[in-house]
Amino acid sequence: MDEKSPPEDNSPAQGRGRRIPEPAHPHVRHEPLPWHRPKPAHEDPDAPLRIEAILSGPGYRQADQDVDFLNRDDTRGLRLQLDYLKPETLLGQHGIAHTIVVFGSTRVPEPAAARSRVETLQRALAESPGDGRKRRQLAIAERILAKSRYYDVAREFGRLVGNAGKGPADSRIVIMTGGGPGVMEAANRGADDVGAQSVGLNINLPHEQYPNPYITPDLCFRFHYFALRKLHFLLRARALVAFPGGYGTFDELFETLTLIQTRKIRPLPVILVGEKYWRQAFDVDFLVDEGVIDAEDRDLFWFAESAEDIWGGIAHWYEASGEPLIPA
Repeated sequence: MDEKSPPEDNSPAQGRGRRIPEPAHPHVRHEPLPWHRPKPAHEDPDAPLRIEAILSGPGYRQADQDVDFLNRDDTRGLRLQLDYLKPETLLGQHGIAHTIVVFGSTRVPEPAAARSRVETLQRALAESPGDGRKRRQLAIAERILAKSRYYDVAREFGRLVGNAGKGPADSRIVIMTGGGPGVMEAANRGADDVGAQSVGLNINLPHEQYPNPYITPDLCFRFHYFALRKLHFLLRARALVAFPGGYGTFDELFETLTLIQTRKIRPLPVILVGEKYWRQAFDVDFLVDEGVIDAEDRDLFWFAESAEDIWGGIAHWYEASGEPLIPA
């Protein structure tokens, strides 16, 4: 290099004499682009009405914000994906690894409410002793009152699961229910009693349905499709606990038993709470004797009466299987 030549300056501000501009603002422009304003009326009096018609038309709605479009028959595949993806994502974000699924009748309230219903009907029947309809309502209410003890059992079971592992803050295993009232409310409530998270999977129905108030707010999901709801019930399930219930409880119970029977899913504990009820509700020995199921299928579930029986049975099942109930 010639000693008389000045050293070359390669700094960004001086490179080849150009100034490096400040970065552009990510949102604001000093001068609006041509499409930032609609065509003015002084250029075409019809322009404002034309623009309004375009903006309000269905074609202009952004696809992911167009509910009418998303509800079409030919977008069902997208809705199925969303019904799966949203709960899967949020459950993962909250660290929910495993669940104990609890089903049971929505018509079995806490004992005080059941007792109040019986007393109301007793007074009504006393005023109209010959009313056969009221007599039948009272008989049913009395049977519901007898079953209301299961509300307390489910609530205590929710507490046991909520305290499992390292305690209420440990979300590796949590209660999951259908999100409704009755027995499912009790299980969510028990978890809430001890400060633990719990999950509710509601379903969109023609008539208004409210979730029970004891589900963790961020973990209550509303599904469009029963099929995706059923999938999420079993994806993380470590056990299924079925209290006395009706069609919905039977649906989930028998579907789970079928999946285990056919080994479509890995076997998991299935506990029927209230042996007297379940033996009257369906006769598994009859099914074996008739040859429509095998004797080994009778052993895919067992009966329990108390919260301690349920939890102890689940723990014993996993000990016998050689794997931990709550994986690390």
